[in-house]
Amino acid sequence: MASSTPALKRSESIADTMPEALRQSRYHMKRCFAKYIGKGKRLMKLPQIMEEMEQVIDDKAERTRVLEGLLGYILCTTQEAAVVPPHVAFAIRPNPGFWEFVKVSSNDLSVEAITATDYLKFKEMIVDENWANDENALEVDFGAMDFTTPHLTLSSSIGNGVNLTSKFLTSKLNGTLTSAQPLVDYLLSLYHQGDKLMINETLDTASKLQGALVVAEASLSAVAKEAPYERFELRFKEWGFEKGWGETAEIVKETMRSLSEVLQAPDPINMEKFFSRIPTTFNVVLFSVHGYFGQSDVLGLPDTGGQVVYVLDQVVALEEELLLRIKQQGLNVKPQILVVTRLIPDSKVTKCSQELEPVINTKHSHILRVPFRTENGILQQWVSRFDIYPYLERFTQDAAEKIIELMEGKPDLIIGNYTDGNLVASLMASKLGITLGTIAHALEKTKYEDSDIKWKELDPKYHFSCQFTADTIAMNTADFIITSTYQEIAGSKDRPGQYESHTAFTLPGLSRVVSGINVFDPKFNIAPPGADQTVYFPYTEKQKRFSTFRPAIEELLFSKVDNDEHIGYLEDRKKPIIFSMARLDTVKNISGLTEWYGKNKRLRNLVNLVVVAGFFDPSKSKDREEMAEIRKMHTLIEKYQLKGQIRWIAAQTDRNRNSELYRCIADSKGAFVQPALYEAFGLTVIEAMNCGLVTFATNQGGPAEIIIDGVSGFHIDPNDGDNSSNKIADFFQKCKEDVEYWNRISAGGLKRIYECYTWKIYANKVLNMGSIYGFWKHMNKDQKQAKQRYIEMFYNLHYRNLVHCNIK
Repeated sequence: MASSTPALKRSESIADTMPEALRQSRYHMKRCFAKYIGKGKRLMKLPQIMEEMEQVIDDKAERTRVLEGLLGYILCTTQEAAVVPPHVAFAIRPNPGFWEFVKVSSNDLSVEAITATDYLKFKEMIVDENWANDENALEVDFGAMDFTTPHLTLSSSIGNGVNLTSKFLTSKLNGTLTSAQPLVDYLLSLYHQGDKLMINETLDTASKLQGALVVAEASLSAVAKEAPYERFELRFKEWGFEKGWGETAEIVKETMRSLSEVLQAPDPINMEKFFSRIPTTFNVVLFSVHGYFGQSDVLGLPDTGGQVVYVLDQVVALEEELLLRIKQQGLNVKPQILVVTRLIPDSKVTKCSQELEPVINTKHSHILRVPFRTENGILQQWVSRFDIYPYLERFTQDAAEKIIELMEGKPDLIIGNYTDGNLVASLMASKLGITLGTIAHALEKTKYEDSDIKWKELDPKYHFSCQFTADTIAMNTADFIITSTYQEIAGSKDRPGQYESHTAFTLPGLSRVVSGINVFDPKFNIAPPGADQTVYFPYTEKQKRFSTFRPAIEELLFSKVDNDEHIGYLEDRKKPIIFSMARLDTVKNISGLTEWYGKNKRLRNLVNLVVVAGFFDPSKSKDREEMAEIRKMHTLIEKYQLKGQIRWIAAQTDRNRNSELYRCIADSKGAFVQPALYEAFGLTVIEAMNCGLVTFATNQGGPAEIIIDGVSGFHIDPNDGDNSSNKIADFFQKCKEDVEYWNRISAGGLKRIYECYTWKIYANKVLNMGSIYGFWKHMNKDQKQAKQRYIEMFYNLHYRNLVHCNIK
């Protein structure tokens, strides 16, 4: 579509402008809408809407005129349309997070604005007319309980929740000292194992606290900066201060000055700074329930992959940050982190039958495994993540008892992972009144087209009725939600985000969720993970390199023997290597990259291709999609006669060896290529960039945010292989002409990683969230309690029934 396409003015609605747009092309639109309703009830996606319109308007000039006008803009921002003759109801998304719904009569092209509820009823009419017309159908409206919560207003601000929360807290505390009393009450509530922290009842009002801060700050001016807190502890206690202000006089003074400024003239930056310093978090629980959760011999087992790596790296980073903060706060406290997962008695060669296991590279963190118990005793075998729901409630009760026993009290922060972990975390946090963060990792709803209205078809295998309901419960229970990218929340201009797809949806026959989650809610925050930098480090750091792997990698890349680990060979070893590593499925698009390479003679002359993915023998796979991709890879290798230019390596799970493989590719001045049709985040992109390897990655999803195109790597369009392969070829051609070009892009990638994508940055953000949202929860007790009662009623009356009735 032309760049001159008009957009709506901010004050205009689709319902206001669409009638005139239709009138301008009335003849063609009458024919077009006749075609839309001609096939009866159906749900149409944008490509189908446009294709049928183009079939009606056969004159190319007229079609161009329509598409470049306001009607073209409206149609191109339509996500789907529900056809229920004589009407067509449109779901239109002019910007991320913003939705409008209209219905158009095919008889006279009249346009009427409708609500999200009305639109969902149109969709229901297609699959279950009785449900759509049932006046007593269950409608779920979580948004009705958020009436006093401030929300972001711009699409560009989505995911910046801590910033808005700090601004709102600032406005609440601003004004008289009386306004700051909630902060004083919060500080008075801080304890650890019975010991008071920060202030005691001597300073029970804002005015007393402010006066004492002035006296304390003045007294610190006469104390050496490096003097330990113990040197003036007794004097401070008499004035009403307890431990937690800082390790040294200098840190204490900075923390007190920060609080003084919050009390006198609060601002968001200083608010965040103060809350990052106070001792609120010592004990953390992370739930990751499904699959085989372990530190070795688990990757590649059912339901066991990147989430395990993410959580273990997360634990190491959180403990390091907690230890640093506790030291700076001047406290002699050992933090505790528990990763709570399922104990599987029949755990094969793994340690998943071991109840308590220390986390490697930590001092105070453990994996706690709790079994699934049923009326018939402990469940022995692995259970699919899709069949896990009947066991979670009892698991939560058992886990809570064990956690409190091990920690000798309640945790300060709970973080859930994926649907099951988030639900369990929600149940426990609600029961114990603990600050809760959730991480989706992957919301299944967006993986399967129309999975909400088609839930009855999919439920026997996936039990999506339970999963989508559990996801929505956890999202609304959470105090804050951690995401890796903006696109995870709100998608892109053309594609809704994973969370956004839960704004309003329907499960015909079960529930109509008219307000599931609002992506403008300040609970959403972007905190991308990093890669373990003890494993993934630059290829230039020669002394740290895992040299013991070099012979094996040499064999892996260059041996001319075909075996179970590799096939194909590289005739010209002097050429740089383009390298990709992913699952062998349609979305990861490894076969697509292979075809780009095969078709582009210039690229083949410049580089070799190495892919690490799946099996070579389709009979070894249990996944039909993977089997098809394996056959396709063999076909492409033969079709383009790639022998001598491609090395296909079977899936690898050893992180240390994989990291050295990245570095060996960097030694050859090669590149990593991530060609996925869509990638929610892109951990392999982070890994490659950490190793200093120049990276080309899909522009569909998270990698588009990670890489600044042409500076820290390159974007490629997975839907345009010709241009993408030429872009890669152009890079290697330029490297021949400018010997420093590769080094500049490599350095740009490392700079980007160190500025935005490290676990240290992540841990700092997450602990700040725990502190800020803990106070937010304290400030909004009444509203939080009201919403929680609504959620509990929904859980008890609806969700529990789903679990018992739908999963036998």
